Amino acid sequence: MIENMLEFNRQFVETKAYEQFKTSKYPDKKIAIVTCMDTRLVELLPAALGIKNGDVKIIKNAGGTITNPFDSTVRSLLVAIYELGVDEVMIIGHTGCGVQGMDSQEMLDLMRKRGIDEEHISLMKHCGIDLDSWLHGFDDTDAAVLETVDLVKNHPLVPKDIVVRGYIMDSLTGALTPLS
Repeated sequence: MIENMLEFNRQFVETKAYEQFKTSKYPDKKIAIVTCMDTRLVELLPAALGIKNGDVKIIKNAGGTITNPFDSTVRSLLVAIYELGVDEVMIIGHTGCGVQGMDSQEMLDLMRKRGIDEEHISLMKHCGIDLDSWLHGFDDTDAAVLETVDLVKNHPLVPKDIVVRGYIMDSLTGALTPLS
């Protein structure tokens, strides 16, 4: 499958199809969106919000939430705010998220079935990594989004003038429900 994508890419570049996507690194709408990596949102989210290439910074991860105040998502938000001029942040969860109800023990079992040695799992634990916490999902998407909104609003490195709001997107229709 990767080879097919690489061939498409070669043709994309040769035909200069990229020209329609030219823009700067600065988001025109000065908004950063933290959302889930769910495949249903790849085209639905931009279409439902009326955004196009160059409008916003989109930061995606599993669940569209922030679980650690110093993780890479927060780092990306800080770059967006201080280096790229973002002044509003949208945290967008969605219905039917795969991280909702995700169980760390099930994940570890899947790792073992895929050949991850118990020694490596034990090593992580001995290095101080709480795998149960790190691999655990959330029980309530609304609550997880609101926790992330609170974390960003009250982060010591995020300026108080940054607007931060949370939403749930319907994974089928794209309808947004505001939470904050």
